[in-house]
Amino acid sequence: MRIDLHTHSTASDGTDSPAELVRAARRAGLDVVAITDHDTTAGWAEASAEAERLGIGLVRGIEISCAHRGTSIHLLGYLIDPTHPGLLAELEKTRVSRETRAQRIVERLARDVPITYDEVLAQARDGSTIGRPHIADALVAAGIVADRDVAFASYLRDDSPYFVSHYAPHVVEAVRLVREAGGVPVMAHPFAAARGRTVGDEVIEEMAAAGLGGLEVHHRDHSAEAVAHGDALASRLGLLVTGSSDYHGTGKLNQLGERTTPPETLARIRELAGT
Repeated sequence: MRIDLHTHSTASDGTDSPAELVRAARRAGLDVVAITDHDTTAGWAEASAEAERLGIGLVRGIEISCAHRGTSIHLLGYLIDPTHPGLLAELEKTRVSRETRAQRIVERLARDVPITYDEVLAQARDGSTIGRPHIADALVAAGIVADRDVAFASYLRDDSPYFVSHYAPHVVEAVRLVREAGGVPVMAHPFAAARGRTVGDEVIEEMAAAGLGGLEVHHRDHSAEAVAHGDALASRLGLLVTGSSDYHGTGKLNQLGERTTPPETLARIRELAGT
């Protein structure tokens, strides 16, 4: 059984609609795929209907934008109650902040490169939360960079002069909220240093004490050394180990199923969530 537990649709910053994402997962030979859009569950209904039609397993999830002392951290939340009031309130605050942040980043960029916010809006489908990936796509469309990866390695890095912060819940509080919402929190790409700053093991230990369920150890942005470290840390802390593609469609090089999660790990996630 092939299981990919981290993918994105047009509900956030992917290029496939939720239904297209499920169809792509089927073509890639996946048996189970998780939809984990940034700070939204808006794609769940469409993805669920298509998954049922095609007979492919769907795990309903979300990727929450969090922080710890200024360092960005992403937390995957699987099988949450999407109506949980506390979680909904945090997601709405984050969504609004992300959109105003995107406008401010474009204002800074426009001083040096020919880009407008209307060009960024043109890269997103209706209902999507505008964020840095859409700015990256606008930079690609304008011929300023070759692809999203180049955009994030240059203009959109966390240490770029164009960087603007946005509201994000503290990661330990986010772990607690996912648990309160009945879900299972897994830290996404925890050792992806090429993306920017990462946190030390002591932060992951604090997250584990608050209810963290696992680490996404097997990810294309992790070196062999990082994978070995992640496996050892997860073993020491009693955490699950997952592997995922972090697929965004044509926006990134990541391919569905390039990293997978064992069936017994997914079974444990479902058990922890009580489903």
